[in-house]
Amino acid sequence: MFEDDEQWMRVALEAAHAAGEAGEVPIGACVVGVDNQLLAVAANRTRRDCDPTAHAEIVALREAAHRIGNFRLVGAKVYSTIEPCAMCAGALIQARVARLIYGAHEPRAGAIESIFQILDGSSLNHQISWTSGVLADEARALMQKFFLQKRLLQSRK
Repeated sequence: MFEDDEQWMRVALEAAHAAGEAGEVPIGACVVGVDNQLLAVAANRTRRDCDPTAHAEIVALREAAHRIGNFRLVGAKVYSTIEPCAMCAGALIQARVARLIYGAHEPRAGAIESIFQILDGSSLNHQISWTSGVLADEARALMQKFFLQKRLLQSRK
């Protein structure tokens, strides 16, 4: 783990909290440039935007690309509170980010370690280094609380 990883993961966790409060699955992400400057921070917006691709990582990548005026985010780091899915892992490769840092594993759809190992493909045209487990307990607890509350609401109906 690098020195700034917890600092930036806390930024992503703040976005995740806001998503949960808005009724979205509480996942947050941020993109940090090569100069250690925050380029974008986002949270899941699938319900708000009525867009199945509006995962936190995708929204953050789009915002960062617009900010720098280039769809290639060469040298950037992406922080995500939860292990990215296959779609988001593919987007990270297409954006040419240098490094992914995520919190908790996603046992149902995680595409870095849990279900798939998309970033490990030797035939990919871009390789991304990654680190998992940064503030994982906080990220996991946020998800568990969100889904527990949803189940409680469902059981009251």
